[in-house]
Amino acid sequence: MLSGPARLLTIFVLSGIFEVGASAQQTAPGKPAPLKRTEPGLEEAVRWEWKVVASDEKDWGLPFATPTPAPTPTRIPVAPQPENRPTVYEVKKGDALVLIGKKFGITVSQIQTFNGLKGDKIRAGQMLKIPTLAEVSAIAPPPPKKRETAGPPASKVSPETAFEQDRLRLQIFLDREQFSAGPIVGDPGPGFTRVLLLYQSTHEDAKDDASLAAKAQAAVPNVFTHYKLKAEDFRFIAPPRADTMAARATTVPAHGHPRKAALHAPSLTVSPLTYQQLTALPMLAYRSPWEFVAERFHCQESYLRFLNGKLPAIPAIGAEFQVPNVIPFEIENAFDEPLEPQADPKNPVTAAVIALSQLNIYQGGALVAVFPMSPARPGLRGRNSWTILDVVPRPRLATFQKERIEQTPKASSLNGIASQEPTPVPKAILPSEQYLASGPRNPVGILWINLAKSKSNEPLAYGLSGTSIPEQMNFEQSIGGFRLTNWDIARAVRRLPYGTPLDWK
Repeated sequence: MLSGPARLLTIFVLSGIFEVGASAQQTAPGKPAPLKRTEPGLEEAVRWEWKVVASDEKDWGLPFATPTPAPTPTRIPVAPQPENRPTVYEVKKGDALVLIGKKFGITVSQIQTFNGLKGDKIRAGQMLKIPTLAEVSAIAPPPPKKRETAGPPASKVSPETAFEQDRLRLQIFLDREQFSAGPIVGDPGPGFTRVLLLYQSTHEDAKDDASLAAKAQAAVPNVFTHYKLKAEDFRFIAPPRADTMAARATTVPAHGHPRKAALHAPSLTVSPLTYQQLTALPMLAYRSPWEFVAERFHCQESYLRFLNGKLPAIPAIGAEFQVPNVIPFEIENAFDEPLEPQADPKNPVTAAVIALSQLNIYQGGALVAVFPMSPARPGLRGRNSWTILDVVPRPRLATFQKERIEQTPKASSLNGIASQEPTPVPKAILPSEQYLASGPRNPVGILWINLAKSKSNEPLAYGLSGTSIPEQMNFEQSIGGFRLTNWDIARAVRRLPYGTPLDWK
């Protein structure tokens, strides 16, 4: 019988298998649930034709004021004042050490130390040396007595807490191995279980729960680390806008405890931007420090808030966050060259999209990375084999507000036979292109990978990209093609050489 972490992992995996079965009954493979909501601000824009345009590197990042350290005040030396106290005191009748100490502003122990006294007894006429202030400061105080205390209560870990720690450690470990199930959360769903089982099935050193737990423990001994906001981080964080911000106290579910809730400090409610605001901004940056840190450490913003309930609504420079111990997504280094690796014929790379929801990357036939994926809008899909082309870093989107042409079969009036009728070509509304600026909150995120049909170098309208809504990309439609989280597209691009075949399965 299994015990300890291995037993807990087995329980979790088995419960996850049940969830996967239930989910599979609701949605057939290859037919993801339709996207009903639309990313805020893009309600009209999702109907228009858009194209990806490279942005200038100089437009990447907001200006920020580097704080100037306050000057250190100059200390003016003060001339020493003569002490109005004797160096020797004659004990008088009725004196006691405590009275003498009060008279000269010193303690009994200091008098005893300076005069070599072992007790409190003194006699009239006895001469006592009175230490100067400098001599008093040189007399070290006696060391404090050690208090014997029991071990800290935190040393007792309940089975429930141990289970949650193991589950969180597994999420972090799989993310480090680039077998991602999406943002780190306190209570992961069936997608995490599927990825966990896939990892076990493709790694001989993690075939059973005990070996998997040992491997995860060795790689992630601490499930949390800390991150302190730096001044330069605010190159990517939009300043608070009075017309879109509201602070309020919130009560959110305590992750890992579905039936418990935790009251948090006032949180920041960010009102969605309108389309007009989106097109007016010079950069589509993170809307708050919470968004920045959550994406940097691959976790849901609500979970980050749960971990840091004592931080203010708008954390400032120097604010310290507790975060999952993943390998952080460093947006400031996301475009270090080379972005795409060189192809190696002896160790070829291939990729596959599984059921429109998962990107698998293989090297030399072995599965080396798994990333969750989602179409930006219903109806997007691929067939057979496509090809990975070049990469567009810092993409922005351009439109004439011309509506897309949707080819839909219509019933013909002749014998009721279905036929494809020509659709009127819509006209462009704008005389010149309108842009959504680059930035991590552009609908296609930080990177765009061009795709082509097999044996072609002509880019298609739909590529692989990042996203502005990592937590909602399975539920809200948007602009673009097939999207991954920004931290996953940043990792995927460095595994996919130009010309990599992409199969649809």
